[in-house]
Amino acid sequence: MHKGNEPAAPHPALSELLPPLSDHEALVEANRCLFCFDAPCTHACPTHIDVPRFIKKIASSNLSGSARTILDANLLGATCARVCPVQELCEGACVLGAEHKPIMIGRLQRYVMDHAYDGRQPVFSVAPPTGKKVAIIGAGAAGLSCAGELAKRGHAVTVYEKRDLAGGLSTYGIIGLREPIPVALAEVEMIRRMGVEFRTGSELCNDLRLADLRSDFDAVFLSFGLKAAVQRLGIPGEEDIIDGLSYIEQSKVDPQSLKVGASVIVVGAGNTAIDCATVAKRLGAKQVTILYRRTENEVSAYRHEMEFIRNEGVEFRFLTQPSSVVTRDGHVAGMECIRMALGAPDATGRPTPQPVLGSKFFIAADQIVKAIGQQRPPITGALGLTTKDGYIEVNAAFETNIPNVFAGGDCIRSRGTCSTVMAVQDGKLAALSIHERLAARVAGGV
Repeated sequence: MHKGNEPAAPHPALSELLPPLSDHEALVEANRCLFCFDAPCTHACPTHIDVPRFIKKIASSNLSGSARTILDANLLGATCARVCPVQELCEGACVLGAEHKPIMIGRLQRYVMDHAYDGRQPVFSVAPPTGKKVAIIGAGAAGLSCAGELAKRGHAVTVYEKRDLAGGLSTYGIIGLREPIPVALAEVEMIRRMGVEFRTGSELCNDLRLADLRSDFDAVFLSFGLKAAVQRLGIPGEEDIIDGLSYIEQSKVDPQSLKVGASVIVVGAGNTAIDCATVAKRLGAKQVTILYRRTENEVSAYRHEMEFIRNEGVEFRFLTQPSSVVTRDGHVAGMECIRMALGAPDATGRPTPQPVLGSKFFIAADQIVKAIGQQRPPITGALGLTTKDGYIEVNAAFETNIPNVFAGGDCIRSRGTCSTVMAVQDGKLAALSIHERLAARVAGGV
């Protein structure tokens, strides 16, 4: 499945943050649930997992049934149990949260999925073969979700992935503290057991041509995400700055070889920046500073992540814009920065940072990491796809301007927040659209 390139053992400092619930803890927590009718938590979940139902099955010791309830709505239930911002979604909507502690929905979901993957995974009944074939480009959350949903409906699915391991950001780009690699690979294995074929080391425009895929398959789903590189800062000395996604990846697949500075600067204030700062701090950095050109009110990281990283001892410098990297004797010595003030709102509605004249200052550091958002998918133009702000444009059925070519996940997210759970939902909804198209052809004898 992945050419035998197994990741190294995780660094102890980056093992899963929260311990699994014991059987007793899970039972007690499940029995706290009020099992609301028309539950707010279900509405708050982008994949609309029937939360009261899966929790009720825990309370009645039916863990297989609970897992099936989760997987019917979200095939990546184990990942989402760990990486979803439950404080902002299902747990944030829990009616007990107003006056009491909300139900630990995420940890209960993880408890169920851990049991499902511990040799007791529920078996999906796969429909008889339809004779229709679908190619999926990218084995991240959207691609895996789409592949599994189509396989359940009897379609032959082949997933093409350019990396050695499937799983996308769950495997390579989410800090091990939140999701270890084996969790991501267990989900890939589940999808494979549903009859999906994985071909790794296959990249669109290099090893694959869209025209050939359209000829060989009845439909194509593009889920190649964004470019696996952080956007450029455009400042002198940027070649000495470490890419944040590479930093996280190395902390997962080869943590022993990752060199962490004694004093680390992280540029950016999104969730990836928080993860980079966590890696640096937990792997030995004495000082970690996050730089952000706006104020705390504008950060894209979740509030609970901000609280977490502050508790780790990381410092924030707001209204700070890097202007150049300073090196001495061929080694990073720090950053020249300039103070910013907020001006009128930009196209995103956020205030535009403006430099304060004469306010340059220096911050010492021996390592600088940037995490200011991923680059747009670079191959969309070569594929002849209509785009919006650099993202693939799709209709309500997730179909692109090219007939029978669909897309979902981060590569279409021109508005809103990119997240694993939204990618899973994209893949599920796109699979339904593709299935309807293919089912109509089967019914018509085409």
